[in-house]
Amino acid sequence: MHIAVIGAGSWGTALASVLGQKHAAVRLWVRSPELSEQIQVTRENATYLPGCKLPQSVTITHKLEEAATGASLIVLVTPSHAIRQTAAKLAPYIKTETMLVTAAKGLELTSMKRLSAIIAEELPVISEQIAVLSGPNHAEEVALRYPAATVVAAKSRKVAEYIQDAFMLPYFRVYTNPDIIGVELAGALKNVIALGAGLSDGLGFGDNAKSALMTRGLAEIARLGIAMGANPLTFAGLAGIGDLIATCTSVHSRNRRAGLMLAAGKTIDEIQAETAMVVEGVRAAKAAYQLAARYEVAMPITDQLYQVLYQNKSSKAAVLELMTRGRTHEVEEVALANLNWN
Repeated sequence: MHIAVIGAGSWGTALASVLGQKHAAVRLWVRSPELSEQIQVTRENATYLPGCKLPQSVTITHKLEEAATGASLIVLVTPSHAIRQTAAKLAPYIKTETMLVTAAKGLELTSMKRLSAIIAEELPVISEQIAVLSGPNHAEEVALRYPAATVVAAKSRKVAEYIQDAFMLPYFRVYTNPDIIGVELAGALKNVIALGAGLSDGLGFGDNAKSALMTRGLAEIARLGIAMGANPLTFAGLAGIGDLIATCTSVHSRNRRAGLMLAAGKTIDEIQAETAMVVEGVRAAKAAYQLAARYEVAMPITDQLYQVLYQNKSSKAAVLELMTRGRTHEVEEVALANLNWN
């Protein structure tokens, strides 16, 4: 199997390492020629994932044609805002039998579309062979071969199981799920809640506040997901609560770190300037805010974070507004109708 990993950030590098331990021909595409040369010489991506030595089976290149030509599986791991452009550039090298899995997390800001939908538009010849990989997977820990689990979602069971087999290792367990909508939305929107978790930590609000934020954050993610056609059970799985826990609590989480910086009074521009990698939650907050309006779904945490990020609302004012909202039930109205609660 010839595998191409497109994107050499921390997660792309970690996945190339995973695949290189199992397959003899893995090609990692690095956008920067300078970084590509550095990784070739040292076998380490010191810029984005220091300490992870890549197996000799991983070939490094900055030429997209060299990476993608003849690939039976393409793993797309660029930032969400670059997915459409990168998919379009891959078109000449795609065959009808090519499988593609995106391991990026986010939404296209201009269209609010999921990443797999964008890829299908640019690569219609393989629209039924596109999958999504998502879960509680920090690149730093996967690179160290700590035990981890993830989920791959696809329209076709055959495609999902093909990719499951490609990635499965003793320390990297892969589950399958037919709910591509839910898995993808959970992966994108948990970054928004992670910004809030970092903000809460930065303001010194403690564990009670953060656990409430995470729980109610998951509730609103699921609410939007169900409105868009997702399976509610997906949000109780690895792509949902699993990824949310990891992203909201870990020192590795750049979205949580961005929330800490927000609490310290820094602007979005200052945060992006000080962060080597893309903070996907900043873009996802705007997309989620717009999707909530489109589907007429209440997302109060997302709404307040949007106002903090884009309308200069103070963090403390946002927290106060969340805490003083009108009283409501914890269980959604649809579920309440089945409780026969008088």
